[in-house]
Amino acid sequence: MTYTDTFYTKRVGVDLTEPSRLIRVGIADKNPLIQAGLRQLLGEDSRFEPVVTCADSESFLEAVETIAMDVAITGWVMPGGGGKYILDHLIGRDAAPRVVIYTGAEGEAVAAQVMAHGGAGYISKSEPLPRLLDTIAAVADGQMVFPYLDVRRIHDNPLTGLTRRELEVLSGLANGRSNKQIAHEQDVSLNTVKFHVKNLYSKLGVHNRAQAVALYLKS
Repeated sequence: MTYTDTFYTKRVGVDLTEPSRLIRVGIADKNPLIQAGLRQLLGEDSRFEPVVTCADSESFLEAVETIAMDVAITGWVMPGGGGKYILDHLIGRDAAPRVVIYTGAEGEAVAAQVMAHGGAGYISKSEPLPRLLDTIAAVADGQMVFPYLDVRRIHDNPLTGLTRRELEVLSGLANGRSNKQIAHEQDVSLNTVKFHVKNLYSKLGVHNRAQAVALYLKS
């Protein structure tokens, strides 16, 4: 997979405590027009430095391995699994960017999923662009930015009881990966993947892959 542009900053000697440093932002969206628009919008604001633009979830996760960024602004529905897939694979990762989901998929249910999966912010594409920029800045400053949500819906989400590795395995299952492929991608043994699959089935109260994936997709 390839990035849609080549300008980015390597994760080498980055001083994240420097007060005057620009906020480095990674962009992931399936729409090339949205990608270009966000890159231009961020580039014209003195607070931000756009560092990479990706068209799918896998490319973005590859970028996180080598590119220093403070905040990621990503879509919710994208090739390779979308925003949920990105969030599940960033849980617990060292130096991972905080994620703002910028999406046309509106509603409290989507915002609740973003929060439950570890997102730092959610904003609809129908909101004014200055609000998007202020959201990114607030998230970079350590805040969480969401519309009003019934937090009971977050705690009722069965996925919140899964470990980081179990979420990654479940996300892989939801994207059509076999146990062998998941083991290769995560650099673990096949038996380890089977162990995680068994555990997540038990925690979710399901009996097979189809049931687990169905629960994942609606949670």
